[in-house]
Amino acid sequence: MTRETLAVVGLGYVGLPLARRACEVGIGTVGYDISPEVVAGLNAGRSHVGDVPPEAVAAMRERGFSATLDGSALGRCDTIVICVPTGLDREGRPDLSALRAAGHTVGARLRPGTLVVLESTSHPGTTDTLLREILEKESGLRAGEDFHLGYSPERIDPGNAVYRLHNTPKIVSGFTPLCLKHTTAFYQRLVDRLVLSAGTREAEMAKLLENTYRYVNIALVNEVARYCEKAGIDVWDVLHCAGTKPFGYAAFQPGPGVGGHCVPIDPHYLDARAAEDGFTFQLLAAARRVISAMPERVVERAADVLRRAGRSLAGSRVLLLGVSYKPDVADVRESPAFPVARILRGAGAEVAYHDPLVAEFASDGVPVPRERELTEGLARADLAILLQDHSAYPAHQLVHAPCALLDTRGKTAGARVTLL
Repeated sequence: MTRETLAVVGLGYVGLPLARRACEVGIGTVGYDISPEVVAGLNAGRSHVGDVPPEAVAAMRERGFSATLDGSALGRCDTIVICVPTGLDREGRPDLSALRAAGHTVGARLRPGTLVVLESTSHPGTTDTLLREILEKESGLRAGEDFHLGYSPERIDPGNAVYRLHNTPKIVSGFTPLCLKHTTAFYQRLVDRLVLSAGTREAEMAKLLENTYRYVNIALVNEVARYCEKAGIDVWDVLHCAGTKPFGYAAFQPGPGVGGHCVPIDPHYLDARAAEDGFTFQLLAAARRVISAMPERVVERAADVLRRAGRSLAGSRVLLLGVSYKPDVADVRESPAFPVARILRGAGAEVAYHDPLVAEFASDGVPVPRERELTEGLARADLAILLQDHSAYPAHQLVHAPCALLDTRGKTAGARVTLL
């Protein structure tokens, strides 16, 4: 029976780029996913991940890549990398159900000498306790003795044309020194620079710190923006001036909230783990209060703009411009557009959206009508809210729009608009 070299478990925005890079460097790769649509699409040459175009999938297929729903394929691999989602449940608590399921699937097929690496984000201790225990129970093998176990946090930045997988420094760690050696040997074939961590818990914590740092600083600039409004200070000029300092300052921008899989999610993992250890992150709690209030703040400002135009939210047509969580990316995960749309509807507004990258958008399961043409959409609206700074939204067109405008991104700073 043919023995594959690498199995990637979870073919989403982390796993598929990893599989692509492995194929590029000549590693025989199979992808495992529980979604029939994902598997069928990839095997037909289609991509569901924006950073991996169809032609890249075609090139992977030419190099022997295939996707499968059959977990038995994992048993033929030397290396297995787990890239499944780790989100939040309905109560906002860490949800590791996909990771647990992946652990059972991998463990049941685990063979001696295999390297298993987790890339999914989770709290410190996930790799060396939860995942290790599942793998050992399912396989009857011992981590560090019979198989190798490592953790290497993903650093995928959707839409980033400069930093891709191969040229972004990669943190690697191992359950034992020998596990680290095997993890390092695998990843040095894929990336330009490796950063060796003291252990899996340090690597897991580093990942949480990276995104919690962003979360806290986004909260800070949002609160600064609110103070500047109250004090009559131009926050966008403040940010421009501060951003010219070449040391000791990292630029962040205010906005309607935070989105994506990492920044709004990872701090919850850190918070939950800290609570288990009897520790409370006071700064993190304060940041969460600021950020969670931003969608409501957007709607308050929208009401102010309409009120000055002699209208109220109730009965007004509001057009959301850009519902993805990031500029020029089609990903809507955790986008602040979801709560903004919900709150607007609750206030009686008629909500529509325009986004050249997002074909369908629904809030709380209720579809939001899409305007396909920006000019026509602006003409039909009483108010447009710029939620995402897509390149498809020229500042001059927004400034001269026939409807009122609320700019939450500072794209039209200094013009005849209302800024967040």
